[in-house]
Amino acid sequence: MSDPSQSPHSSASSLPGFDHVLRSWDTRHEQYAVKILPGEYYVTITDEMITTVLGSCVSACVRDPDTGVGGMNHFMLPGDNGRQHNKWGGDDCLVTRYGVAAMETLINDILKQGSRKARLELKLFGGGEVLRMETNNVGKRNVEFVRNFVRLEDLAVAAEDLGGPSPRKINYFPKTGKVMMRRLRSLQKSVIVDQERSYASGMSKVESPGEIDLFD
Repeated sequence: MSDPSQSPHSSASSLPGFDHVLRSWDTRHEQYAVKILPGEYYVTITDEMITTVLGSCVSACVRDPDTGVGGMNHFMLPGDNGRQHNKWGGDDCLVTRYGVAAMETLINDILKQGSRKARLELKLFGGGEVLRMETNNVGKRNVEFVRNFVRLEDLAVAAEDLGGPSPRKINYFPKTGKVMMRRLRSLQKSVIVDQERSYASGMSKVESPGEIDLFD
């Protein structure tokens, strides 16, 4: 992906409130690609691709097929004991790292664009058992949480790929609902595990991997 200022569509813009999310022109798909990291989410009303890499984290891809409005989140932990309300605050305010807030915030922002809850289509990914030394099994807990959430909210799940031993790269196209998923190699897995451990320890900013191209 190249610098958006060099693209033929550099004048296109994201919705207000999402200018902090990394966005660039993807020459392969000939559209903007938006990269989200743990604790982030993104909603779009245009034809964009949203991409992320998941280890034990889970992403929900949500859209309204009638309006074409959709988005994706990326959360690491099932619940937020503190229930803080500052989405993008500092080290202690990354509320959207938690599943409940990540799901509610993403859905509410889609509904604000004229969509209807009854029409929403969900596709769920992630929750891999990549941190094998963990006793609390974050990936499994994330899978249990998101399945319970959609059941309690009576939401329609069109597809899912949850659990298992491998990290995943996800490319989501909200306008059409298409998802491209790729399971990642062992070397890439170690990078994602390190990233998630750093994020879980309380870092407010998580950098994407540098040496390994996870977002080609």
